[in-house]
Amino acid sequence: MALEQKLSLKLSQRLVMTPSLQQAIKLLQMTRMELETVVAQELEANPVLEEIEEEAEDEEPAGAVAEKAAAAEERTPELDSLPHATAEETGFEAYLGDVWADDGFETGEWEHREAPPLENTLAREPDLYDHLLWQIHLSDFAPRERQIAEIVVGNLDPDGFLVASVEEMTRLGPQGEAEAWSEDEVRAVLQRVQRLDPPGVACRNLRESLLLQLDLDGEPADTAPRRILSEFWELFLRRQYPQIARALGVPLPELEPAIERIKALETRPGRQYTNERVHYIEPDVHVLKVGDDYVIQLNEDGLPRLRVSRAYRRMLQDLRARGGQSDAQQYITEKMRSAVWLLKSLDQRQRTIYKVADSIVRQQREFLDSGLDFLRPMVLRDVAEDIGMHESTVSRVVSNKYMHTPRGLFPLKFFFHSGIDRDYGEDISSLTVKRKIKQLIEAEDPRHPLSDSELMRILNREGIQIARRTVAKYRDELSLPSSADRRRVF
Repeated sequence: MALEQKLSLKLSQRLVMTPSLQQAIKLLQMTRMELETVVAQELEANPVLEEIEEEAEDEEPAGAVAEKAAAAEERTPELDSLPHATAEETGFEAYLGDVWADDGFETGEWEHREAPPLENTLAREPDLYDHLLWQIHLSDFAPRERQIAEIVVGNLDPDGFLVASVEEMTRLGPQGEAEAWSEDEVRAVLQRVQRLDPPGVACRNLRESLLLQLDLDGEPADTAPRRILSEFWELFLRRQYPQIARALGVPLPELEPAIERIKALETRPGRQYTNERVHYIEPDVHVLKVGDDYVIQLNEDGLPRLRVSRAYRRMLQDLRARGGQSDAQQYITEKMRSAVWLLKSLDQRQRTIYKVADSIVRQQREFLDSGLDFLRPMVLRDVAEDIGMHESTVSRVVSNKYMHTPRGLFPLKFFFHSGIDRDYGEDISSLTVKRKIKQLIEAEDPRHPLSDSELMRILNREGIQIARRTVAKYRDELSLPSSADRRRVF
């Protein structure tokens, strides 16, 4: 068999992920805050991009029509004077006649807001560590004890529980024979830290924290709450109240005040000092009802209006007129191409979000009119086929985006969920089934709660074909306890 080399021509098509296409895909799945950051970075890095000032917009009514007409007349000779290769390379023909060049990429009206004074702004709110440290510095701790107390506070988790043992904290101190901490010293300081606010802090586990809270409240040692936590902790966790009552030698109804006393204690001592801030959601799409129709408005507040700088366009044309190639000409051309692609990608992003939102509103019209019971099952494929796009594109659009409707604020992913078969009519939404399960549990007798099997039989009688394991899964997703944990003994 002889080997030989040949040259052959073959025609083929391939889908190539160009940098511009990658940029468009990234912009599509960004949140509004991420998009604002990217646009701000591009404005800083690309001198060809400029932001349309509000003053220029205010001056427009005086001679807006004449100026736009004159600008339109000027564009034609400038474009004709450029070589054909330059027009293709920079994309002038694609954008000079577009709205981006003169009116900019409009992303909402400007609104001036007066910020609060800088001295009234906190870098961060005090957390549990700061609160305890403040108490330690105000207390009569000796310098050596203060060092140990700071080590103790530094080994607390956000809930206020101790995550290090006495031996481990002892090893964190000085290692010299004269300066080394003893375990008795650390244990004594730990007991003093446990007396600080909030009650129950710096304990190793929940049981110890609850006992400490009772102790700080002056609860006697022989009372039922203390005995339950000390002697019958495992039975208490399993809600075996009849066994506890028999062990204590009291009737079951008399045990109720002790159980309620324990339930009133704080299970997370550091909860009130958490520095987790509330994150407010700003919707990407507003749906307004005007008459019998729903109108979709994209939220573009905070996004600057962009355009390609006219000064750099004239500069590039002057460089072209002189002939030859220069570094300045190549630099401006590259920045011009980047600016044009950014503007097109931003415009395409807004158009795609609008198409997806419009499709959702049309397919979920009954939900907007009548509420959650009329939410129909829908998957990404339904919207993708409706607007003529790929499912992956729709998935990127609905990621981390929110829609404000007359029914409330929802993530776009809220409208996409599976359906449950029904004996009659169309499939029912899984969200509607979850709501029915929650309503059934809320209306049940606390002394005889409904099991998952009983919930399944009730839904089956209503024509909803659902399995017991699916009921259990939906109940867990709703953060509802099982029937054994929901049962009230008293």
